[in-house]
Amino acid sequence: MKFKNQLFSIIKEQPEHIEILKTVRDLELNDCWIGAGFIRNAVWNSLHGIKNTEIDYDIDVVFYYPENINKSYEERLEKELLSKIPHVNWSAKNQARMHIKNGHKNYKDVFEAISHWPETATSIAIKIDKFDNLDLIAPYGLEDLFSLIIKPTPQFDASIVEQRIVEKNWLTKWQKLKYQKNGS
Repeated sequence: MKFKNQLFSIIKEQPEHIEILKTVRDLELNDCWIGAGFIRNAVWNSLHGIKNTEIDYDIDVVFYYPENINKSYEERLEKELLSKIPHVNWSAKNQARMHIKNGHKNYKDVFEAISHWPETATSIAIKIDKFDNLDLIAPYGLEDLFSLIIKPTPQFDASIVEQRIVEKNWLTKWQKLKYQKNGS
């Protein structure tokens, strides 16, 4: 996959990224990854020359565990993660239940679930294995992420993505970003 090695280099540049990945790995959850802003922000910061090492966004831990889709299970995991790295805003979401929130058919795994996230540049997840090797899933590839393009995934309406761009202040923080409505 194009840009995979570059992405891994960016993640490895910050020791805190590796610490966060290892902490999540140690939960030993099925099909467990960190996605969204963890990757997106690291890449966009790097491509904009921003050396911000502060984690000022949610760390989205996503996993697939259909045997327990109770939200209290996710909350328990967040508390466990918070006890290990307290300065991070953890968000754990079992993708085996997220189809309900999104009004979709059951997702079969995390890959399918993240393909239903809002932007192509956000629909990416990473994990580290017991040998400290990084692994990646990216249903739409890494091209948009590294080309600084924000565009909706096929499942999302452009107005939702536009609202997220404004709420998250992306175009101010990362001024080289380009928005492509409806993938145009």
